[in-house]
Amino acid sequence: MFRKILVANRGEIAVRIMRTCREMGIRTVAVFSEVDRRSLHVRYADEAYHVGPAPSAESYLCIDRILDAARRSGAEAIHPGYGFLAEDPDFARACEDAGIVFIGPPVGAMELMGSKTASRHAAIQAGLPVVPGTDRNLESFEEVHRVAGEIGYPVMLKASAGGGGKGMRTVRQESELDSAWRTARSEAQNAFGDSAVYLEKYIERPRHVEIQLLGDHHGNLIYLGERECSLQRRHQKVVEECPSPVVNDGLRRRMGETAVRIGKLAGYWNAGTVEFLLDAGGNFYFLEMNTRLQVEHPVTELVTGIDMVKEQIRIAAGEILLLRQEDVRMRGAAIECRIYAEDPANNFFPSPGLITRLQPPSGPGIRRDSGVYEGWRVPLEYDPLLSKLAVWAEDRTQAIARLRRALGEYEIQGIRTNISFFRRVLEHPDFVAARLDTSFIDRVLASGLMEEEPPSEEDELVALLASVLHAEQNHVAAPARPASNAAWKHAGRQALLRQRPSRAGWRSA
Repeated sequence: MFRKILVANRGEIAVRIMRTCREMGIRTVAVFSEVDRRSLHVRYADEAYHVGPAPSAESYLCIDRILDAARRSGAEAIHPGYGFLAEDPDFARACEDAGIVFIGPPVGAMELMGSKTASRHAAIQAGLPVVPGTDRNLESFEEVHRVAGEIGYPVMLKASAGGGGKGMRTVRQESELDSAWRTARSEAQNAFGDSAVYLEKYIERPRHVEIQLLGDHHGNLIYLGERECSLQRRHQKVVEECPSPVVNDGLRRRMGETAVRIGKLAGYWNAGTVEFLLDAGGNFYFLEMNTRLQVEHPVTELVTGIDMVKEQIRIAAGEILLLRQEDVRMRGAAIECRIYAEDPANNFFPSPGLITRLQPPSGPGIRRDSGVYEGWRVPLEYDPLLSKLAVWAEDRTQAIARLRRALGEYEIQGIRTNISFFRRVLEHPDFVAARLDTSFIDRVLASGLMEEEPPSEEDELVALLASVLHAEQNHVAAPARPASNAAWKHAGRQALLRQRPSRAGWRSA
């Protein structure tokens, strides 16, 4: 087993990996950019090395600097987390050349599954279900125009090297195709350094259901159930749950066995996720494979009781996977929300800044993977993910109730967050009834989900107190004590309207 592991990442995922390392008696090494010098992952690690200025291209994406830190620290292995270099085969190959173990899949599997067109081609050749579309990159607009006409609108343009919604455009009619083609290619080039795109048939209102795989170097490959990831904004997941509320034992087995077949096609080991689209008739289609640990892995861990990072480390060290398929048991239900520093009332605009107060939720069934602390300044340079709030309960109904309670307790001041957005989503009748699909969030936002709500009684009382304090500090007459609760509420409402621009300082966004 390794004595020391370098975590080539930052934020909550770096802290999460380091926690498992500490439980296993493994020392940890952090890397950090200039703006992350005081970050939580740096404070938590046993050692930390500066790798460059704030831009990720000069720090977290700089392979030479990461490997130099590994050599100086004496780390025997590197865990990439997710994002940054996690799915970069050049990084995995560089680790191998440097004699450092890459905690992830083999380079060949990363290259095959990292190309959306190559992985689609492999699945088609194996007779596995895929979304209708091309299995190669489209080189010209003329070719895109022809294929779109053959498939039939609506279609989806996708970046071949893509992920996270970058380089994706839905095209509902021919007149939109030229603009979507240009935009998708440009966005793909900026995000991945590769402008190649391919085309798929757009399936109306599908569910996004993914299967978690785990395999070792000795040919053992199993699936750990599924995750429902249909709640997405701009093709980026925001709420995930395990198990999916519409997947029964039979469908789970068929999807799991298909995912294992895809993994074996790639010669896969370590943790990976096979993503599917699921239509209303229960038909599923291979979408892509993510060759890394997923952001949403906590819900699988809560339901199966398996520490996936621990298994990743054991597998990378050459150990045999002790789990067999029949050992995997799913118990209860788990739901996760991604807490971002962003303002839902302002089109989810990023909200960097100083966290002046942080009161996280606690109690039974609560898990919070976080990379922040009170007094820390959220930088503008990186993804604004603050934490992942996940809950577990005996069933989905109880999990929803527990997550509502946890969100109600979660207080972050000094910046805006999307906590209020999740509170409203969890109250939506379609979410409660599990009537979900990948366009759910867009529909509820279009219906006015984040419109300004009337002040709560708590807001009104706080506003009244603010008005009284203002009067005292400025030596003006304080409002007279009202004769009834209604009068108090009226005074509070008026004060709240006057104070609304500074409301962010009273409560979390």
